[in-house]
Amino acid sequence: MHEVAVSSMRDPSTIVVEGVNWTVASGDYWVVAGLQGSGKSDLLMMTAGLMPPAHGDYRLFGEPMPIFVDSRLETRLRLGLVFESGQLFNHLTVWENIALPLRYHENWSKAESAAEVQRFLASMELEPWADSTPGAMARNWQKRVGLARALILQPDVLLVDNPLGGLDLRHLQWWMNFAEGLSRGHPLLYNRPLTLVITTADLRPWRGQKRSFATIRNKRLTVLGDWSQVEVGSSELVRELLMAETVRP
Repeated sequence: MHEVAVSSMRDPSTIVVEGVNWTVASGDYWVVAGLQGSGKSDLLMMTAGLMPPAHGDYRLFGEPMPIFVDSRLETRLRLGLVFESGQLFNHLTVWENIALPLRYHENWSKAESAAEVQRFLASMELEPWADSTPGAMARNWQKRVGLARALILQPDVLLVDNPLGGLDLRHLQWWMNFAEGLSRGHPLLYNRPLTLVITTADLRPWRGQKRSFATIRNKRLTVLGDWSQVEVGSSELVRELLMAETVRP
């Protein structure tokens, strides 16, 4: 991204992040932190190509984004997105939600999709809910379904919006471990390391992690570096994000 400005998804006339100069290299694992309403989700949605930059130049795999034309769909599908709420189709079962990208983009039949969907159900502990609709599941599990759906096309880059928000300790630890496995090379992706960008409103679970960190505040994205640089910087925002319980509305 070069001098990129990001609009609000709710109000495209409002700029929520601007002056973004940021490069994510293959194999990177980034955590982008900011308080609620800082523009993290909007940045991620723009990165996913759901809306264009308000200003500036953004390229994915060397291609100008967003990619809407069918002839470049293959490039766009190298990027997966997990919404904070899962954004699942409530009229479909969990199995059908996960299979949807294979059915729609690859034109696989239900029988052809079965083995691949089963791998994801088993790996993410979702087998008991395969025939349930998302409304019958707790949010903890809905988030996993959204993750499975985003991964089933074997992307090269994964964007995950606030996956740890509202999770209990068990599910939080599962996400931390699973994301680490994706970064290093997970069996679901045939041990191919994945490039990750994850947003958060709470830095406490990431304390001491070997990641690349950035923050968003006052419409500006600031690249901090690794955790040692986060601690050295010790900005007011970082202190707030390390005491997230006291600043959440």
